[in-house]
Amino acid sequence: MTIQYAILGLLSWQSFAGYDLKKIISDSELFYWSGSNNQIYRTLVQLHEDGLVSQEVQEQENLPARKIYTLTEKGRAELHEWLLTTPELPERHNAFLIQLAWADALSAADLAALVERYAGEVETHLLLLQEKVRRWLYPARSNREDFLWRQINENLIAHDRLELEWAQSLRAGLAEMGEQP
Repeated sequence: MTIQYAILGLLSWQSFAGYDLKKIISDSELFYWSGSNNQIYRTLVQLHEDGLVSQEVQEQENLPARKIYTLTEKGRAELHEWLLTTPELPERHNAFLIQLAWADALSAADLAALVERYAGEVETHLLLLQEKVRRWLYPARSNREDFLWRQINENLIAHDRLELEWAQSLRAGLAEMGEQP
């Protein structure tokens, strides 16, 4: 999936300026792109050239003009067509697993500390994610849309919970092996 469809989806809610899109993308766990200005603005220019979004320049007093982007009918059709495609399987990129693959080279104390740090990072991320989800507002235009967004957020939280349980199990397994300092 490209950032193009995330932007089309966000614009299906309402019109946004590039800055607003950047903020939404960078504040959300769902959108895994960096949300850098270059990436977003480059995509918006391409979407505009392709006729998938329109833009309106809004003048602002004492500030630079803002470009407000709106989804066109062609953009809505493109988003709909993408929604009907076969979903991709989730990507699994966990650098800690690669680190762990060669962690036998560490002393028991260093390995225990590594696992402890990872569990702590996951736990902190889980708490931050739960707070973000609690505060994040999305347009609940229908009961079904509200349900879908609650399920998306639950999936993100469940992933972190499972990762934390796994890290705690790893820590307990090492302790049973006498690997704790």
